[in-house]
Amino acid sequence: MNYQVLLYYKYTPIEDPEAEKRRQEELFARFGLTGRVLIAPEGINGTLEGTVENTEHYIAEMVSDKRFADIHWKRSEGNGKAFPKVKIKVRDEIVSLHLGEDDVDPNVTTGKYITADELHELYESGKEFYVVDMRNDYEQKVGHFENAILMPMKNFRELPETLKEIEHLKDKLVVTTCTGGIRCEKASGFLVKHGFTNVYQLYGGMHTYIEKYPNSHFLGKLYVFDGRVVWGINTDDEDHEVISHCDKCGEQSDNYVDCAYLHCKGHRHLILCEKHADEDGNYFCCDDCRQLAYAEQKMFVR
Repeated sequence: MNYQVLLYYKYTPIEDPEAEKRRQEELFARFGLTGRVLIAPEGINGTLEGTVENTEHYIAEMVSDKRFADIHWKRSEGNGKAFPKVKIKVRDEIVSLHLGEDDVDPNVTTGKYITADELHELYESGKEFYVVDMRNDYEQKVGHFENAILMPMKNFRELPETLKEIEHLKDKLVVTTCTGGIRCEKASGFLVKHGFTNVYQLYGGMHTYIEKYPNSHFLGKLYVFDGRVVWGINTDDEDHEVISHCDKCGEQSDNYVDCAYLHCKGHRHLILCEKHADEDGNYFCCDDCRQLAYAEQKMFVR
């Protein structure tokens, strides 16, 4: 079967998040979907997988609701294994900056939209502008826009303390970018709130840009939050460039893995090229984890 992954969000008032949670659970069960959905009074954020037919049925059900009629859907090819289960949760926010009174409501304050076509034209024009990558550092590592300013954040809520990195751009043309666009709704609004005068956000995020312009001003692959881990289009073309490197040997690689030792203290998520896999296809962040994993395995083998 052909599978499809959907990525979407919508900032819109949801008066009864628990009722929407029950509706989402029913839709996921009816169409045999897996994935994650966050619901909050400020809106909804989802990423899911199913057959092409059933994901399109899901879209049809969603857009029949006027609150979600104009959602920008990001579609990509799935493998049937992107998500191991269903997680549908109610939260206070769908993207949290933990800013308290300094928080941003995207329905009130946000950057102006710039489309993938318009950003591509900017790159081709040679005009002065600055792309600011609002993702976490481990996402930036495997792929990012050409000449982008990579904000040094391990978590999105570190944005306020890293703002000093771009304060000199307050009167420049700034384009915020992220995976699907949802973080930029708040990040761009945060910049506007703090005195940036010409702020745009990439509509549909990097995902939409890569769909239209693969291997053009976007370097490497896109980090995605599902079983595929990284995603790209036309990655076999000569124009495609692997920009990340193996954390052990330094060779070019975009093979993101988790340390296979379940009790790894660092819960390491790292890039390791395939030559570092053991005979069972497992990867370990260090020799200590490898040895501990093998020792525990022997304890339970009779």
